[in-house]
Amino acid sequence: MHDRDLDDLTGIYADPLVTATLGGIRDAEWVRQYLNNQMAHWERHGFGFWTMRDPDTGTFVGRGGLRHATIEGQIAIEVGYGLIPQFWGSGLATELACESVRVAFAELHLDELVCFTLPTNLASRRVMEKAGFRYERDIIYADLPHVLCRLTRDQWRDRKEDSE
Repeated sequence: MHDRDLDDLTGIYADPLVTATLGGIRDAEWVRQYLNNQMAHWERHGFGFWTMRDPDTGTFVGRGGLRHATIEGQIAIEVGYGLIPQFWGSGLATELACESVRVAFAELHLDELVCFTLPTNLASRRVMEKAGFRYERDIIYADLPHVLCRLTRDQWRDRKEDSE
């Protein structure tokens, strides 16, 4: 992510359809701080969230990738994704999640990943399943109920070998 992504991120966090599953509409100051935090995460850890754009038009599609998250007091690496509604159902969220998983295990050599969403967000739950995540348990995150899914490097490797 870069400073030039601010307007696009402000737009996605002002969209009530998108933010219905991300904690609600956010103001410009929140988005600016969010972007600063994402860029700092890249500087600190060497990975983070990407901005996703259509390769042909440059149109903003969404954001996602890998980042640290605190789940019930424990630090974990989260695979996250959020797309603008015109790209929902296109397979791009799954592509982004799967590439995030690949980078985490094949390039960063991480041991495990988490992914979580609201129980009612069936589309996101399907993306998690397609990326190989397995339901672990219900949790409270950001004061809301969520389902927590996990994927280990061994599970990913076994799944990858089975598909070859």
